[in-house]
Amino acid sequence: MLKRFFSYYKPHKIMFIFDMLASFAVSMLGLLYPIITRNMLNDSILNKEYDMIIIFGCLLLAIYIIRMLLNYFIQYQGHMIGVKMQARMRSDMFNHLQTLPYKFYDNHETGKIMSRMTSDLNDISELAHHGPENVLISGISIIASFIYLMTINVYLTLIIFVCVPFLIIISMLVRKKMRDAFMESRKSLAQINASLESSISGIRVTKAFTNSKSEKEKFEKGNEWFVSSRRKAFKAMGIFHSTSTFVTEVFNVVVLIAGGLFLYSGAIGLGDYTAFIVSINIFLAPVRQLIMFMEQYQNGVTGFKRFLEIMETQPEKDKEGATAIDSVKGNIRFENVTYGYNENKDVLKNFSLEVKQGQIFALVGPSGGGKTTVCHLIPRFYDVEEGAIYIDDVNVEDVTRESLRKNIGIVQQDVYLFNASIRDNILYGRPDATDEEVIEAAKRANIHEYVMTLQDGYDTVIGERGVKLSGGQKQRLSIARVFLKNPPILILDEATSALDNTTEILIQQSLDELCKGRTTIVVAHRLSTVKNADEIAVISDGEITERGRHEELIKNNGLYATLYNLQFREE
Repeated sequence: MLKRFFSYYKPHKIMFIFDMLASFAVSMLGLLYPIITRNMLNDSILNKEYDMIIIFGCLLLAIYIIRMLLNYFIQYQGHMIGVKMQARMRSDMFNHLQTLPYKFYDNHETGKIMSRMTSDLNDISELAHHGPENVLISGISIIASFIYLMTINVYLTLIIFVCVPFLIIISMLVRKKMRDAFMESRKSLAQINASLESSISGIRVTKAFTNSKSEKEKFEKGNEWFVSSRRKAFKAMGIFHSTSTFVTEVFNVVVLIAGGLFLYSGAIGLGDYTAFIVSINIFLAPVRQLIMFMEQYQNGVTGFKRFLEIMETQPEKDKEGATAIDSVKGNIRFENVTYGYNENKDVLKNFSLEVKQGQIFALVGPSGGGKTTVCHLIPRFYDVEEGAIYIDDVNVEDVTRESLRKNIGIVQQDVYLFNASIRDNILYGRPDATDEEVIEAAKRANIHEYVMTLQDGYDTVIGERGVKLSGGQKQRLSIARVFLKNPPILILDEATSALDNTTEILIQQSLDELCKGRTTIVVAHRLSTVKNADEIAVISDGEITERGRHEELIKNNGLYATLYNLQFREE
């Protein structure tokens, strides 16, 4: 873990070296005050060397000015190193998230992922900046002050440093409790973020069902967990701070008693005793700093562990030797495919299917039968457990995912639009398209005329998830995206099921235009929308139970006919 952490320092190693040198200089310059004080007390003041008193005073002032400039450099550049490391970690995490399979997002809430990218990485940044500085400055100050105190009085110094092992023992005993408590605290904060993200995203549903009380209860439950976990963390931290502070304050008592006895017996002079008292504070300051650093260390290490949990999640990987698939015609074939989202139940069982180039092939049947799973397996959002899927007689596992997905267009029931302009949302289909191509795609999706009625036209920002648009307008935008992408294979997964009948008819015209010249797989609950399909397959319990054209399936009087007649009566 440490090796992985220190790798993020590599791009900033020159500035990091300067930062450490500045920290070293600050710790060294801090020792000059007791040295000058000792010389003034033992020589200059006793001998009434007033010129030397002024010189020493000016020298001390110059030292403090230099320390001020060094501290500015440390605070500014040191923090910038931490921020740049944080930015790189965030970029690495974001890029890694783009490669993770669908299953990862099935099991991880958006709010929890966001928590790791924000608060966790911020704590790592603080550790990256303050950690090396605190350890270096404090370590050097402790060692240097020890050597200097030895030059004043060996025995008094050894008496003082007998207390150091107690600090180490306390640190070792409390560290584990602090680490566990801070890890739980992180999890509780992530839970709050997840709950908050979910509640805010679903605020319209909450208001529609007047369920704000229920949402408050869920949020407060997470909030109480956060308070409880923080209580444990602060309790462990409080024990650590109070006991370690007590030990460091005992140092003053030891110095007062032992030094007083040494002074009384003549084993130490008044000047040396005064310098020793000043120097012992220089020793105690870095000790206290290391104590404070323990909290920051636990926060940073906990955050970095959570960062690694995501970074070590296996991404989607192409098969070794996988090649890009070009000039796709659109023949699709499933051969004995078995797949299940969990180990206990297979959604598709020994499933075989062939869709020919340019064919409009409809998948219908009861919910949960496996229709959407078929759509997810073609672009390899999930990989088959057994069997194989072929496109133009090429196993999809032998081609790169990127090239495969570039040749597939998907229009789903749940349209996701970004909080950006209409132009940007259409351009998602092909980012390098020209304005003329965007407008042409919008015209073919029957959305251009509506866009032109807006004050800002294609520059109109549509809000989060396209909240400023109607359901039909959202669907047309998603269709325009696919027109712009112009793929040879098209998947329509319940593309119109969330729309009213009138809007569905209008959208169907756009979809009919979109399907021309493409191999199209249509998943539909409304069977009236697939009557004109070249072929229809009824899927139930992961298997094809019926197959044929609409008229043939009606004559067979099977499940399709039952579903169709039921819908016909309802309509």
